[in-house]
Amino acid sequence: MPELKTETMTLNMGPQHPSTHGVFRLQLKVDGETIKEAIPVMGYLHRGSEKLAERFLYSQFIPYTDRLDYLNAMTNNYVYCAAIEELLEWEVPERAEYLRVITMELNRIASHLVWWGTYLLDIGAMSPFLYAFRDRETILDRLNEISGARMTFNYHRIGGVKWDAPEGWIEKVQETVKELYENIQEFDTLVTGNEVFRARTIGVGKLSKDQVINWGLSGPIARGSGIPIDLRKTEPYSIYDRFDFDIPTQEDGDVFARYKVRIEEMFQSLRIIEQACAQIPEGDIITKKGKRLMMIKPPAGEVYKRAEASKGEIGVYAISNGKNKPYRIKLRRPSFVNVSILQHMLVGESIQNLVAIFGSLDVVLGEVDA
Repeated sequence: MPELKTETMTLNMGPQHPSTHGVFRLQLKVDGETIKEAIPVMGYLHRGSEKLAERFLYSQFIPYTDRLDYLNAMTNNYVYCAAIEELLEWEVPERAEYLRVITMELNRIASHLVWWGTYLLDIGAMSPFLYAFRDRETILDRLNEISGARMTFNYHRIGGVKWDAPEGWIEKVQETVKELYENIQEFDTLVTGNEVFRARTIGVGKLSKDQVINWGLSGPIARGSGIPIDLRKTEPYSIYDRFDFDIPTQEDGDVFARYKVRIEEMFQSLRIIEQACAQIPEGDIITKKGKRLMMIKPPAGEVYKRAEASKGEIGVYAISNGKNKPYRIKLRRPSFVNVSILQHMLVGESIQNLVAIFGSLDVVLGEVDA
């Protein structure tokens, strides 16, 4: 039988494709169903946040951090505020640090739930999406009660937090934690052993430890390849060194491993919230100097502050020239770094695996195109 002669075809996935979860384009060269080349094309959402920071007072830039990874806004708030606090050499009140940790960990679980639900929807399962968003709504209710917003919270402040928790809020959080323990265990039981899901994820999209290190990947992607790096544990910030929790890792480095890591991370976040709620002291929620937000003028200098966001390491490099506006703000956005590996890991894969692989990176375009 004569050999079939085929030609490569150029296909565009996005920037309106539902599985890209935002305005992101993958320019593909395919031979039949096999991907020969994948070129990520970014920039459709660019808002120039880093440059805009130079025109704002230090406190006025906080809402812009909400819009980076808008599914994990509390951690974005924190890392920017913590960077400026380091420039100022301010000490944050203990109660404020506990409220920061509780809100960040609740937000981390909400972010992972969005990933879990939408990821399974991408590869053909609808019910998990509904369950995930049901529990995310419960978390958003708690975050709404303390911040006044449902997604772009703008709750953390340079020197502390915007205001104290409402009466009875800590007790509500404790009840939510109990509920989430049961529900997330159900999610795990519902999906993890499903043979169709396992066939779509096990052995697909493998990343070795060397690849993770060489491409600067972080978060669940790195831990899914057996690298036990979690800044909350390996380079503790805020008050994370007071809590007992583990760093979930998997050795296989495939899509299924990254899935398993995120499931376990939700349980670890619940452990942290439990301990924080039990330990939280009374006291101030912001430094006295922090109440005069318009007067903030850090001394000339520079700092790089990083934290463990739901997608990986988020960092803020801030330069002060002694004035009331930043001289320069540079953001290390984990989604931007993590998405770079696509051009390497998609080569040789089929188009059906593309969706499973891309989704396993948990990319939010708000911080890819900051």
